Amino acid sequence: MKLYEYMAKDVLARAGVRTPRGRLVSTPQQAADACAELGPVVLKAQVLVGGRGKAGGVKFADTPEEAANEASALLGATIRDLSVERLLCEQKLDVSNEFYAGIAVDGAARKPVLIVSTQGGINIEDVAEKSIVRRHIGLPWGLFAFTTREAVRRLGIEGKAAASLVDVILRMYRVFRRHDAELVEINPLALLADDTVVALDAKLNVDDDALWRHRDLPVVSEETDLERKVRELGLAYVDLDGDIAVMANGAGMAMATLDILQRYGGRPANFMDAGGGVGEEQTAKALEMLLAKKPKALLINIFGGITRCDDVAKAIIRVRDRLGLGAAAGDEAGPGSAVPLVVRLAGTNEAEGLAILEREGISTYRSMEEAAARAVALAGGGAA
Repeated sequence: MKLYEYMAKDVLARAGVRTPRGRLVSTPQQAADACAELGPVVLKAQVLVGGRGKAGGVKFADTPEEAANEASALLGATIRDLSVERLLCEQKLDVSNEFYAGIAVDGAARKPVLIVSTQGGINIEDVAEKSIVRRHIGLPWGLFAFTTREAVRRLGIEGKAAASLVDVILRMYRVFRRHDAELVEINPLALLADDTVVALDAKLNVDDDALWRHRDLPVVSEETDLERKVRELGLAYVDLDGDIAVMANGAGMAMATLDILQRYGGRPANFMDAGGGVGEEQTAKALEMLLAKKPKALLINIFGGITRCDDVAKAIIRVRDRLGLGAAAGDEAGPGSAVPLVVRLAGTNEAEGLAILEREGISTYRSMEEAAARAVALAGGGAA
């Protein structure tokens, strides 16, 4: 579970990490009032997405009037497909330098890792390795002060600034352990003129399986409206940023479908695991939801075990007749068709399913590679 920035900062502040004075606002007038109290402010959209600054989700204001205008522009806006409903309005600080500090789970090493850099901010992904120090943390012992001091020293930070940075990192680790976190991150961690540091931004991701132990934390849903609707059908679904909609049965099959689309130069619009035993009605509703995203192509990749190929075929026909799909997997979309359709069916009741589609003029593929290549070509990303 990801916490919003203001929630993560609240947890860090309770652990002794210094944060800017601020207020959560949901109207332009509240932003103006906050600016009147705090002075020049930074208004930050509260959305659970990275790259918020580059996407225009961070604005500055020196007067209450400017704060109201910027808030009016931000509230109700969409940032990476997420609607902005609240802003964190914080005092603008005079920053002399920006650091990065994070503690995350390293799945390969099967232990936490401390990551520190002298270059924080919106372009942290582009920082050279020579400017980053990583130290794995042994779970039985935790993060030692001397390990943290050595990591900070390797970056060339000394004196009071180093002591301030070490103190914050140790507090971050206590939050990491206390809340069963997968990630605690401060970016940027600002160095002020007095050599103290302040968390200008913060992330806190908590292990979903440990939430029952943290009743004190707010419950945050990361689902989009479409993810929620598909979940209510009993299917696993995750929104992605591509343009080829995907339906597959089984998590492994779905992941393999995404991988092979990318191999042929395509961009999947979603992960959807239709699972086993999904009937005609569920399949039809799921397909309608996929088409609501207006993809450039739809790839259906089914290997029937419990799921019956004839049920899938009937659902395809229902949705095609209702919403308009490409007439055939091997042909260009027909007149008036909204989305080209590519189908690969194999497994239980395969012959019946293929016969249903063939009677309706819908060709199918037996090879997943051929189907993926065709979907990419129809979406305009390559040639079949």
